[in-house]
Amino acid sequence: MNIVVAQSGGPTCAINASLVGVFREALKQPEIDAVFGAFNGIEGMIQDHLVDLKTLLRTDRDLDLLRQTPSTVLGSCRYKLPDWHEDDSVYRQIVQCLKRRKIGAFFYIGGNDSMDTVHKLSGYLKEVGMDTRVIGIPKTIDNDLRITDHTPGFGSAAKYVATTMQEIIRDSSVYSIPSVTIVEVMGRHAGWLTASSAVLHAMGEPAPYLVYVPEANFSERRFLRDVEQEMAKYKAVVVAVSKGIAVPEGVQSGLIDQFGHKYLSGIGKYLKQMARSQFGCKVRSIELNVMQRCSSHLCSKTDIDESEQIGMAGVRCAMQGVTDRVMVFRRIHDKPYTVVMEPADAALIANREKFLPGDFLTPAGNNISENALAYFLPLIQGELNLIMENGIPVHFRVQNIILP
Repeated sequence: MNIVVAQSGGPTCAINASLVGVFREALKQPEIDAVFGAFNGIEGMIQDHLVDLKTLLRTDRDLDLLRQTPSTVLGSCRYKLPDWHEDDSVYRQIVQCLKRRKIGAFFYIGGNDSMDTVHKLSGYLKEVGMDTRVIGIPKTIDNDLRITDHTPGFGSAAKYVATTMQEIIRDSSVYSIPSVTIVEVMGRHAGWLTASSAVLHAMGEPAPYLVYVPEANFSERRFLRDVEQEMAKYKAVVVAVSKGIAVPEGVQSGLIDQFGHKYLSGIGKYLKQMARSQFGCKVRSIELNVMQRCSSHLCSKTDIDESEQIGMAGVRCAMQGVTDRVMVFRRIHDKPYTVVMEPADAALIANREKFLPGDFLTPAGNNISENALAYFLPLIQGELNLIMENGIPVHFRVQNIILP
């Protein structure tokens, strides 16, 4: 049979490593012939916009370069499939593509919303009597997928956030005048990435002195009080804040995407103005923005290795006849760090979120407890031996090729 793989959602450092994992494992399976890639996620399946990956990934060097390349080499999308009970027109287009290409398994690499696609498509194919297997391969820097211990892409983003936070701390401490630096980190409803900046505490670094995440109730009055208390102890106060903490209407964009998610940004600047008015000192706000998800030069080897491995595990799972499943990590030990990969019901993951446990927060809700460090630290370990040229990492790039 033939298989197809697609990528969806926001870019990460590790999503291409999962694509490599699917491809490499497919080459080992004698039952699999062609390995197709769909451009721009599920949109590529709807439009029959595919490429034969064997024509693109010809050598081991190609695979090694792709593995270290951030973002989605096949492109991405944020396309929400409708309820097929109400409108199955796009599903019928997908079925035409599957039949034309003789595809027996579809692998979708993505986050919460992508797993919604996995679940819906699986249900439709079962309804129309097709035995094409549909498997989700997890991906998101937000680390907010249910059931799985963590998600590919998160470890590298966490490593970047913590390293950048440390550099900001060094930069902010050189002057004799008091200052406040507010670092805005991605995280809509879950504060995993913002919380990961606290791994610096394991190195004896007291900063970030304050960490605010969506899981804790945010109060502007308490924020100013917290900063004032830290300024009494430290000359340069550095604060980490999730972009999704609750603030007054109008601070953040009111726009909403197809999945009902608000576009969030601006919390750092809002708190900056508040702190400047209150304290009259030097206050800066820094939004890490897209750098935190695609900075592959500082990726976690553990993250990249696991991302490839879970893509391979997904292919093995599909070859056993499994469908409507998402591959997940189950942690066995923190020391030594040990995980296993296994399938979970897509219905239990799609459109659901996982939040920081309560014991990961300090009682005051304004920092991260030591309990969280054992969870975060194994995920950011190791560095890749990057292929470099002219002093910078080499990236794998493809032209937009369409099959006849």
